[in-house]
Amino acid sequence: MDRSTNLDIEELKMTREQYILATQQNNLPRTENAQLYPVGIYGWRKRCLYFFVLLLLVTMIVNLAMTIWILKVMNFTVDGMGNLRVTKKGIRLEGISEFLLPLYVKEIHSRKDSPLVLQSDRNVTVNARNHMGQLTGQLTVGADAVEAQCKRFEVRASEDGRVLFSADEDEITIGAEKLKVTGTEGAVFGHSVETPHIRAEPSQDLRLESPTRSLIMEAPRGVQVSAAAGDFKATCRKELHLQSTEGEIFLNADTIRLGNLPTGSFSSSLPSSSSSRQTVYELCVCPNGKLYLSPAGVGSTCQSSSNICLWS
Repeated sequence: MDRSTNLDIEELKMTREQYILATQQNNLPRTENAQLYPVGIYGWRKRCLYFFVLLLLVTMIVNLAMTIWILKVMNFTVDGMGNLRVTKKGIRLEGISEFLLPLYVKEIHSRKDSPLVLQSDRNVTVNARNHMGQLTGQLTVGADAVEAQCKRFEVRASEDGRVLFSADEDEITIGAEKLKVTGTEGAVFGHSVETPHIRAEPSQDLRLESPTRSLIMEAPRGVQVSAAAGDFKATCRKELHLQSTEGEIFLNADTIRLGNLPTGSFSSSLPSSSSSRQTVYELCVCPNGKLYLSPAGVGSTCQSSSNICLWS
């Protein structure tokens, strides 16, 4: 009992002391010149902060509007952009497309129901390179010409893949069944031509001409010129030579005519009628091979001393 009583008395003393201290603090005099420090942003700093926040909000709204406009104009979708579609097989372009820089692709093909058109204001150039980047082939389609630069150029048939035309540094090969030249001036060859057959179109003339030089036709086993349903004409300005070194010259026809042959004169001691007209002549040959006509008589009228043979 004594201990508990002592504890209660001590607690009462401590409570009284705390009350006295608190009362003394409240009765202390306050200083009138005490300075107060406000907490926060005030004045021009606060206005600048609000201005920057407003400017940031306007910028975000403008950027969002521009992004939505670009997405709308460019037609961005999940599959691609505008006429550009990304598929499993590659990239698909629909409509007209313009490329301002070089285009590197492995394969270009159009749809099954539409053609593929490559168009340029200047020219269209297609290059092929090897694994080292060296140019191996080039095709240029320009306003003045179509140029192909490669080791070998070939044109093949669409059905069986047969070579119709091929060209390289050594030769040019035409594999078509028929070569047709429709120009009015024909075909001009600067050098020799080797061919097994030259034939004109039906109801058309075949003409081989060399305007300023000679025309030579050679074949080791013979040259045959045939006109099955027409005439064969050989015309020259000076001389026409028919020469056979080992064989003979054979003329086989129902009628053989030699026009414009000179006519020689024959003096005979037999009287002749001046009114009779000479209609029959004798074909004579000079020692040099020249032919001339002589009026036919009872015997031969050819004279080796004829003026035609002397002056030939």
